[in-house]
Amino acid sequence: MSIAISGTGLQIEDIYQVACCSEKIELHAEALERIKRCRKFIEQKIEQKEIMYGVNTGIGELSEIVLTDEQVKQFQKFLIYNHSAGIGPPVPIPEVRAAMLGRINVHAKGYSACRPEITMTLLEMLNRGVIPVVCQKGSVGACGDLSPMSQIALLMLGEGEAFYQGERLLGSIAMERAGISIPGLRARDGLAIINGSNLTCAIACLQVYEIERFLKQAEIAAAMTLEALMANMKPYDIRLHRLRGFQGAITSAENIRKIIEGSDLLGKVKVKVQDAYSMRSTPQVIGAARDQLRWTRSQLEIELNGVGDNPIFIPDDGVVLTGANFQGSPISVPLDMLGACIAMVCVLAERRMNRLLHPALSVGLPEFLTKGAGMFSGLMLSQYTSDMLIVEQRILSMPASIQSIPAAADQEDFVSMGMNTALKTKQILENAYGILGIEFIAAAQALDFRNYNFGIGTKAAHSAVRKIVKHLDEDRPLFPDHNVMMETVKNRDILHAVEETIGELKTY
Repeated sequence: MSIAISGTGLQIEDIYQVACCSEKIELHAEALERIKRCRKFIEQKIEQKEIMYGVNTGIGELSEIVLTDEQVKQFQKFLIYNHSAGIGPPVPIPEVRAAMLGRINVHAKGYSACRPEITMTLLEMLNRGVIPVVCQKGSVGACGDLSPMSQIALLMLGEGEAFYQGERLLGSIAMERAGISIPGLRARDGLAIINGSNLTCAIACLQVYEIERFLKQAEIAAAMTLEALMANMKPYDIRLHRLRGFQGAITSAENIRKIIEGSDLLGKVKVKVQDAYSMRSTPQVIGAARDQLRWTRSQLEIELNGVGDNPIFIPDDGVVLTGANFQGSPISVPLDMLGACIAMVCVLAERRMNRLLHPALSVGLPEFLTKGAGMFSGLMLSQYTSDMLIVEQRILSMPASIQSIPAAADQEDFVSMGMNTALKTKQILENAYGILGIEFIAAAQALDFRNYNFGIGTKAAHSAVRKIVKHLDEDRPLFPDHNVMMETVKNRDILHAVEETIGELKTY
């Protein structure tokens, strides 16, 4: 079963399936006709000697220089050469695959004016597993992700490098082995590949997919900790959150109540009249992240199905419009805020964990969750690790979207820095896996010291943790436990165990 690419309706789930699961794609027949029609339109404009940016002119500050007919034939090649100016290690293959898919969907709308051969070559590269080597750093997020996307375009010239069947090869060799013809680059073709925030959007889409599942795990960890701390569960009454009206908080409270369903905490265990904020504010805090996540997803899916080119060619109106649809701000701003929200959720998780470890706050749990306090330090140092990761998250939560540095002789005097946003949000999320993994370890350890009945979902989560990390009877090196739990959270093993037991948790 393949996904039909039509220029509309592409969702983050489609991006994930193609990027991470190698789902095949095909170009919708109507999309191919739109691409052909737009190409015919631009060829007529070229014959008429109409001045069009990036087609028969230079780019950036050099846009006022008109090219000769002979220069037009060669310009796209040199455009791609000089824009292939990134640095650093390769972008992970799934992220490049996602960027290629996004670019194909832009072409499918029929306003990019490249030859159909260009779009079909990108499609065949995806389906046959020829994935360009792309440097992680170099894009400023306007005029799109020019530098990394240019390394994709190099393959159209039979140049650059690509991953193919587990090898890193010269682009020409990878294309030959995969049986894909080299289309070359003619007027407009190169710019039609690189001119949009496609890699930033791709990375962000994959992050949203993961964060949707991370927040469910944050609620599972919270439920475990709340049970271990003998929390008053009235703050999780759905009626409370419906009266305020924020959907994210409603969803979060519903999920946590579902996880602890069947617990003695819901009436059989004596609890405090009112708990600390870190215990009773979880729905509001995780809910705020959910609300931000919903807006970020919406912005990304608009971008996925929009036209980010410059210029844009509109055959129906007979016009060529220049503008700044490549500007990454509409997606970098929500992604900046989403990263900060993940850091916020992690700060809350650490504060809950602090109460598990602190003998004055833990409602009778042993100091640092060890029976041999003094001789042993239990999970004291786990908090140190969590705190270090949180400080790094806080540093990374400074918005990149306000960090513009002018370029191109001040012609490009405001840029989005969207790639910086994507890269730092990725690191915030990576740290979050570790922070949440440590809370899972602490919560499971604390539950081991309680003797009342836990919620059905809590039991499933505790059991899943214990399959990975054993109870801490006496001190041992903790870094193996931390690292394996970080991977467990990343792989969603605890989420799967809980949802197999109590059913799917809500996302929005």
